[in-house]
Amino acid sequence: MVEKKTVKCRKLIGVCVMVIVLLPMASFAQIPVHSDSAFPVPPLIASYISALASDDRVIQKEAIIALGMTGDAQILSFLEEYRVGSLYIWTRPDGQQILVLGGDETTQDDEAVVPLVSPYGLANMLQVDGGILYVSLDAVEEVRPDRRLRRVVKKQIDSLRNQINLMDSRANVRRSAAMDIGFSDDPAAIPLLEKYLLLERDKWVRVALDTAINLLKITDNDPTVRVTAIIRLGELRGEEAVPALMLVIDGSEDEGIEPDFDETVRAAAVTALKSIEGWAFYARTVQTIFRGLSLSSILLLMALGLAIVFGLMGVINMAHGELMMLGAYATFVVQHIFLAYFPQSAFDYYFLVALPVAFLVAGAFGLAIERGVIRFLYGRPLETLLVTWGIGLILQQAVRQVFGAANVDVSSPSWLSGGAQVMVGVFIPYNRLFIIGLTIFCVIATYLFLFRTNTGLKIRAVTQNREMSACLGIRTGHIDALTFAFGAGVAGLAGAALSQVGNVGPDLGQNYIVDSFMVVVTGGVGKLSGTIAAALGIGSLNKFLEPMLGAVYGKVFILGLVILFLQWRPSGFFPAKGRGLETK
Repeated sequence: MVEKKTVKCRKLIGVCVMVIVLLPMASFAQIPVHSDSAFPVPPLIASYISALASDDRVIQKEAIIALGMTGDAQILSFLEEYRVGSLYIWTRPDGQQILVLGGDETTQDDEAVVPLVSPYGLANMLQVDGGILYVSLDAVEEVRPDRRLRRVVKKQIDSLRNQINLMDSRANVRRSAAMDIGFSDDPAAIPLLEKYLLLERDKWVRVALDTAINLLKITDNDPTVRVTAIIRLGELRGEEAVPALMLVIDGSEDEGIEPDFDETVRAAAVTALKSIEGWAFYARTVQTIFRGLSLSSILLLMALGLAIVFGLMGVINMAHGELMMLGAYATFVVQHIFLAYFPQSAFDYYFLVALPVAFLVAGAFGLAIERGVIRFLYGRPLETLLVTWGIGLILQQAVRQVFGAANVDVSSPSWLSGGAQVMVGVFIPYNRLFIIGLTIFCVIATYLFLFRTNTGLKIRAVTQNREMSACLGIRTGHIDALTFAFGAGVAGLAGAALSQVGNVGPDLGQNYIVDSFMVVVTGGVGKLSGTIAAALGIGSLNKFLEPMLGAVYGKVFILGLVILFLQWRPSGFFPAKGRGLETK
């Protein structure tokens, strides 16, 4: 640790000396930089760029570092071009040599030529009618950095990009830039971070800036400064500080870093580490609860349609997953229609259109399946299972023929992208929040449809006593078709929602059909409240078991628990009741 601090101190002194040395750099600038009225080059920056044509690698390196410290966005573009070898010395027809950037080589009149732009501002060399100046390759000499200099340029590009990103309008970009600087191990960046900390208004960006500052101060030569920085990192409770604190406590044999020999510093690091680990456990618990709720919502949204078809109609629909898959592909098609026929500003609204479209498409396929096949198989569960399984395979193959076997890309609208930081270590994605809200809406709508409408009353009557309902004039065949179509439509909504959080492919439905049946059977066949309770229980338990047992063994454990539960309560949480069931 002491050796590392000494190196950092020497580096800081070297940077200061470098700036002093580079102030009179114009004396080395024998080759000027092209400038024009649109992008005038500041004299100091022009001298730094000119120094890159020097034969002295030390001067070139110091010039690159000085350019990276300017914080100028125009310099970022220049360094990116310089790194790939686009900087040239151009000998003009009058014999004068100037530094320019060259584009991709091409040919004109069977001669190899290259287009030229100015290094600062990347403006065309010809300003008449926006023309581009092409010159022969014989008239330019490439100024290419060697392998060592390219590494220096890459480091300065990253540093400069982070400086620029600290001024970005997006808070997540500023947070990321602050943390990148904090991990750069460059104490010279502390004044810059402190400057932006005073100007920043976003709470979580301020936390990132504060963390970055103290991560850099943790290697200071003064033990008092190190202790203060460590205590502050413990108060901020960010897990990003854990590796740095571990280095203070234990050092690193691989990196040749010894632990801090100051007992006060090490004791502060141990205390801060315990504070961070305690908070991290609490944050992980909150995050796991949210993930469990999110997975429960997905399972409930998928199982809701299955509960209607399987629970109310007694049909084992193995094609339910494929109906969900059709909803996801309907979302994909609506997205491409918006991209092709609507202005870019309207793209954010495509998903609002895709939701009802997914419901109608899946519902239409469900209606066709019920009218074409299922209505002839009521009361024959084994045949229904086999037929719907075959229909599912047909739908999968049809999708492969139309859209291809590979997964398709469904982009999220801007209002579903990103998320909210609610506390340190807890990030809530907007798309998951939307799925939870959509699930709540679908549950309420399904309840109102089944228990507050005349059609829902007929569905429940047919479910409980089909013969008596027919005697009362209810058209049971139409009710069956409507119920199956509604359940399929809800599956389509589940597919549209899943398109925002996962891959969309022909096998999408197969990944969730077993979990959906577990939810329906565990909750109680035909009971909406039981489906909700089972989805919450299975989804939450799944997320709590995954860190301990892994995804596969976690599912196996849950399946075992479901089997044991059904041995105790064969009818599920809330067994269905009705006149029809009582006579069986």
